[in-house]
Amino acid sequence: MDPSDQKFFTVIDYVIFAVLLAASMGIGLYYALSGGRQRTTQEFLMADRSMGCLPVSLSLIASFQSAVAIIGVPAEIYTHGTQYWFIGCAYILGLFIPAHIFIPVFYRLRVSSAYQYLELRFSKAVRICGTFTFIFQMVIYMGVCVYTPAFALNAVTGFELWGTVLATGLVCTLYTTLGGLKAVIWTDVFQTVVMFAGQLAVIVVGVQKTGGVADVWRKVWEGNRISGLDLNPDPTERHTFWTLGVGGVFLMLSLYGVNQAQVQRYLSSRTEKEAVRSCYMVFPSLQLALALSCVMGLVMFARYCGEDHSDKLASSSRDAMVIYFVMDMLHGLPGLPGLFIACLFSAALSTISSAFNSLATVTMEDLIKPQYPAMTEARATLLSKVLAMSYGLLCLAMAYLTHLMGDSVLQVALKIFGMVGGPILGLFCLGMFFPWANSIGALVGLCAGLVVAFWLGIGSILTRSTRPLPLECGANATIAIQTAFNNTTLSQPSGLKRFYSLSYMWYSGFNCTTVVLIGLIVSFLTGRPNKGRRCEARNTLSPVRKTFLFST
Repeated sequence: MDPSDQKFFTVIDYVIFAVLLAASMGIGLYYALSGGRQRTTQEFLMADRSMGCLPVSLSLIASFQSAVAIIGVPAEIYTHGTQYWFIGCAYILGLFIPAHIFIPVFYRLRVSSAYQYLELRFSKAVRICGTFTFIFQMVIYMGVCVYTPAFALNAVTGFELWGTVLATGLVCTLYTTLGGLKAVIWTDVFQTVVMFAGQLAVIVVGVQKTGGVADVWRKVWEGNRISGLDLNPDPTERHTFWTLGVGGVFLMLSLYGVNQAQVQRYLSSRTEKEAVRSCYMVFPSLQLALALSCVMGLVMFARYCGEDHSDKLASSSRDAMVIYFVMDMLHGLPGLPGLFIACLFSAALSTISSAFNSLATVTMEDLIKPQYPAMTEARATLLSKVLAMSYGLLCLAMAYLTHLMGDSVLQVALKIFGMVGGPILGLFCLGMFFPWANSIGALVGLCAGLVVAFWLGIGSILTRSTRPLPLECGANATIAIQTAFNNTTLSQPSGLKRFYSLSYMWYSGFNCTTVVLIGLIVSFLTGRPNKGRRCEARNTLSPVRKTFLFST
C-alpha cells in the first residue's frame, strides 16, 4: 500500500461509519422517547431492573472489550508473541468468582451503587473514599478509550485528531444522556456485533493476501511468535503463565467483580439467577474476542515479518502498525475500511458510555443523594443526566494525557486497572471475607494500597525497559532471540529497580493483597470484636464465607 493512499475513505466507508453513529444515536433517542422516558433515576440508572441475561452479557463484554483491546492485543502479539493468549485461563475463575461471591451480595442488598455496600459494611467515610477512587480510575481510563479510535480515524482519513476525539466524546455523551442505561446496554449489543464483524473481515482478507493459513502458520512459527507454556515463577517477567493465569484472575475480579460499570449491569437484571447466568455467558464471548485479536496479530506478523511500517503513520508506536496493517489489507475493498473503523468506534463507544452511566450513578447515589435526601425524583433524574454529560466532557481532557504516555495502549489500560482497581478489589474482599475487619482498617488499608500502587506504577514508568522479540523470520530469528535472552540474563535489575520491574499483570493482585493485609493488621490493633456479628446480620458477607462460618 502506498502510504499516500492511506488517508482516504471511499464514499461507502463514510456511509458505513455514519450508519454506526446514527444507529447509536437512534437507540438513545428511542429509549428517551419510549417507556417511562427516563423520568426516574431507577429507569435512567438501573434500566428498571428489567433486563434479560443475553443483552446484559453482551453489554458486559462490550464494556471492557474496548478499542484498546482491538488495537492493543494484536500489537502485543506482533511484538512479543502469543504468551499473552494465556490470559484466557484467567477468565475461568475471573468470572466464576464474581458469579457466586460478589453478585449474590450486591443483588440481595438491592443497592444501586457497589459503594453503598461499603457504607453498610464499614462506614460512610469508606464509601466516599471508595467512590472517589473509582471516579479517578474511570476518568483516566476513559482518556485511553477516547484517544485510541480517534488516533485510528486520524490515520486513515486525515481528520484532525482532536476534532475526532471531540466527535467521539460528544456522540457517546448524547446517547448516554438521552437514553440512560437501557440505551447503553442495547447499543452495546449492536456494537458487539459490529466489533466481531470488523475483526473477522480483517483476518479473512489478511490470511488470503498473506498466502493462506499454511503460509501464515509457517511464518509465525519460523518467527518464534508461537509461545509455549512459560512456568517461570519470576514475578518480574512481563508475561508468563503465572502472571497471566494467576495475576490475570485479580485483574478480572477488579473488572467483573467490583467495578461499578459491571455491577450496574448485574443489578439491572430481572432476577439474581439472570445476573449469574449473564456472567457465565460472557465467558465464550471473551474467549472469542481474545482469539480474534490474537489471530489478527499473528496474521499481521506473517504479513510484515522483519518490517516496521508504523513510521508511515507518523508514529513509532506498535499500535500504529495495527492501523497500517488494516488499511493495507482492506485497501481497495470499498466498505471494509469503514467497517473496521466502525468496529473500533463501536468498542470505544460501548466502553465510554458504560463509564459515563456508572460515573453518574456513583456520584448521584454515593455523593449527592445522601446529602440531599429530600430531592425530588424529577430533579434527581435531571441531575443524573447533567452528571453523565459532565463526565463526558471531562474525559476528553483525559485523552490528552494518553497522548503523552509512551506505553502501548493495552499496557496503559491494564496498568490503570491494576494500580487503582486492585486497591478497590482489596477493599471489597476485606469486607466480604473478614468479618472482624473494621472501618479504620478499611480506610488505612485503602490509603496504603493506593500509595504503594502509585509508588510502584510511577517507578515502573520512570525505569521502563520493555524487551520485544526481534522482528525477523527463520534461522535469523532464532539467533536474534537467543542473543536477546542472553543479554537479558546479564542485565537483570536489582534492588529497588527489581521492585519497579514487577510485571504489570501482578499489579491488581499485589495491591489487593496490600489493602487486605494492612486492613487486617489495623483492624486487630483498633479492634471491635462484635463487628462480625453486626455485618453478618446485614448480609454483607459473601455466601461462601457465611457457609464456612456456620459450618464451623
